[in-house]
Amino acid sequence: MRVLLKKRVLLVLLLALITILFLKSDWLAEWMYPVHYKDDIRASAANYGVEPHLVAAIIRSETNYQTGKDSKKGALGLMQIMPDTANWVVQKAGFAEVTEDMLRHRADVSIEVGAWYLKSLDQQFDQNKIAAVAAYNAGPGNVRKWLDSGVWDGTIDTVQQIPFGETRHYVQRVFYYYNKYKDLYPSF
Repeated sequence: MRVLLKKRVLLVLLLALITILFLKSDWLAEWMYPVHYKDDIRASAANYGVEPHLVAAIIRSETNYQTGKDSKKGALGLMQIMPDTANWVVQKAGFAEVTEDMLRHRADVSIEVGAWYLKSLDQQFDQNKIAAVAAYNAGPGNVRKWLDSGVWDGTIDTVQQIPFGETRHYVQRVFYYYNKYKDLYPSF
């Protein structure tokens, strides 16, 4: 009887120790919320004055850091840029030629184009990064229409008023990851 009691006590203590390690462990959180391509994200974010945490959150939401992805709607690469949008960015930013294959398979190219586009959206929406993220998903014309007509005020508190369910969930998901990354990687 005593041996069985000792084994149970040891088992409970071991489980408690494992639980504490998992709950208080940064390594577990970093394992669950990794950031790949950190150098490329940092460089592109710095080039255009956008937050690297936000770029990482968009990548996580779009492709979970997997290159070579094409969406059902035709968006390409790590940051899921539509080909027409990519062509517009390349022209406006004065980048060298960017092919669809480069967008699809080269993380550095996708991140550079996506970060530039995010900065452009941020400027279009007067540094309202919530509206910029919504526009990244739904297009700037739709978001401008929602803001101008009073359908949505551009804040995270009223995200439920975004008419497109996909965009509403996208904004929530991006800012969930954004906040996680800011907590986990403060010096990113």
